[in-house]
Amino acid sequence: MTGDLEAAQRFYGAVLGWTFRPTRLGEGFSVAMRDGVPVAGIGGLARRLGVPVAWTPYFAVDDADVTAARVRERGATMAVGPLAFGTGRAALAADPDGAVFGFWQGEVIPDWTARPGPGAAVRLELRTRDAFAAAVFYGEVLDWACERPGCCDVSYEQDHVVIRRGPDTVAVISGGAVEEAPDPQVRPRWHVHFDVPDLEAAVETALRLGGRTVSPVHTTSTSRRIALADPDGGLFTIVALQDGTGPASGVG
Repeated sequence: MTGDLEAAQRFYGAVLGWTFRPTRLGEGFSVAMRDGVPVAGIGGLARRLGVPVAWTPYFAVDDADVTAARVRERGATMAVGPLAFGTGRAALAADPDGAVFGFWQGEVIPDWTARPGPGAAVRLELRTRDAFAAAVFYGEVLDWACERPGCCDVSYEQDHVVIRRGPDTVAVISGGAVEEAPDPQVRPRWHVHFDVPDLEAAVETALRLGGRTVSPVHTTSTSRRIALADPDGGLFTIVALQDGTGPASGVG
């Protein structure tokens, strides 16, 4: 969600190589495409809705009102909605530790999921205080791990909670965040990761266009990553693979 759709498209188009197409949600929304695959949505309504500029994961639900009631019942916060938008209804909420997320009832773009892991184009990670407690909250609110066909599976792997729908990983939940930390990279928050073929080139472009770095470069055996803020303060992370193969097409 941004305050200026055209400015956001110019920034992310240059930094991440995205192109954009309109949606049926109206003129204030667009879908970001890479190699013909939808990877993100941008809405220019932050000022109108009174919400900060931010990247926020939206999870599809069958009934937005039921989901909103579940959020409130578990001591979490409904911030906006559910409100009608084009072909569906959307809402913003904050979990018990303050991490903001959205949910959507309505038409979903085909093949639009998130696939964490090396080579994915988009990855979602919740860094929170207690990964197990967060998994219970989101599982109950979003109906994960239910017995109906099509529900997400939840597993615990190497101190992380991994949520999958079929073969695709929807999100990863990691513990250890500090609730009152002044650094937004440390507080409980949903992190969105986008792959780039050249980390330095993407950082240089972001800085030239008014963005800024908010973390040092982190290096692992498979990738290098850095957290950035766009000109309006929206936080995101870019990741470059270490083997030089570049990003594969994924969606999120």
